[in-house]
Amino acid sequence: MLLCIDCGNTNTVFSVWDGAKFIAIWRISTSHLRTADEYFVWLSTLIAAAKLDLDVTDAIISSTVPRVVFNLRVLCDRYFGCRPLVVGRPGCVLPVAPRVDLGTTVGPDRLVNTVAGFARHGGDLIVVDFGTATTFDVVDSDGAYIGGAIAPGVNLSLEALHMAAAALPHVDVTKPTQAIGTNTVACMQSGIYWGYVGLVEGLVRQIRAERGRKMKVIGTGGLASLFDQGTEIFDSIEDDLTMHGLVLIHGHNKELEKL
Repeated sequence: MLLCIDCGNTNTVFSVWDGAKFIAIWRISTSHLRTADEYFVWLSTLIAAAKLDLDVTDAIISSTVPRVVFNLRVLCDRYFGCRPLVVGRPGCVLPVAPRVDLGTTVGPDRLVNTVAGFARHGGDLIVVDFGTATTFDVVDSDGAYIGGAIAPGVNLSLEALHMAAAALPHVDVTKPTQAIGTNTVACMQSGIYWGYVGLVEGLVRQIRAERGRKMKVIGTGGLASLFDQGTEIFDSIEDDLTMHGLVLIHGHNKELEKL
């Protein structure tokens, strides 16, 4: 079985792939202070509660937080007896190398989403990921990551608004019934929701214009389905895109080992 670990700035997701499907998915807040032993105690408790008999033989990690990678590697080595692949590190080969400026480091999550998006939808693709940051990943016709855009995440923007303006409360992200708010909370929710819809539509329009071709748009991340309700820009919403990409990258590297 394959243990897939997707570590983002806010949450870390652990999934177990049995060769045909994901049989378990767990989420924990990301912390560089969490040790390998703490990860294992947490994981083993959940495994026992789910009454699963897991035989993990391989692991792959995608992490946008470099400081957590060491303890995740120790977790895989010490408790599962396997050396994990780490996306973006030497030894982990992508199906198609990214084409960006020389010396540029591309976020592992963006590379993984590119691989998964291309496998499911082909090239000429824009992947919009609603995470701590809202990222736009452009996939060329051959599956190469060729760049994109990074905007502040929805919750990050809300938190900044609350912190910087003393009179403004903290509000939840929701789709307002109308754009014109009649109280402070409604005004903030409208600004965030419809503002981000405009951001997505505007950037997609600009990317398509620069590429000069029709491009599919895929949404992923926790808030993708919510923003899909306010626009027709998305061709598909896929919550499991990153995990699917990890499985594909692991499989690609296993095939290379056989050559």
